[in-house]
Amino acid sequence: MAATFFQFEADFVDSLRCIPMQVRYKLDTSGIKLKLSDWNHMTQLERQHLVELPCTTESEIRAYRIYIQELILKRNGTPVAELPIESHPAWMDANTVPTSVNEKAQEIGVNITVANWSNLNTLQRFSLIKLSRSGHENQNFLPALREFNLL
Repeated sequence: MAATFFQFEADFVDSLRCIPMQVRYKLDTSGIKLKLSDWNHMTQLERQHLVELPCTTESEIRAYRIYIQELILKRNGTPVAELPIESHPAWMDANTVPTSVNEKAQEIGVNITVANWSNLNTLQRFSLIKLSRSGHENQNFLPALREFNLL
């Protein structure tokens, strides 16, 4: 998968001071919970490597996971937190708009139909799910809806 950055991430993509959605997607795929403080302890080159490393096949996912585990251990001296890997994550289901996304969209008067949802790619669906979760900084939800032509 080629490096994909969204417009709503433009204010931090050059510096990679925040974890971009494509890396967050790879982290969830590989079962790694990376804190922003962990990300900030990495060099620019290491962050870029996490953007570029493939994480699609089983062997790539395993390699990605091992790379991050070793990197964080080397940088911080402590193991990285791990997450269970979902066998059927919501972003892979093109036929069901998650409740969190629907509710967040309805708060701003937007109705996301199943047809709209199914037209999004996996990374777009992942991003909307992440941006709609309670407790998340949701300022990019509306810009993401605009970028994904859902307004």
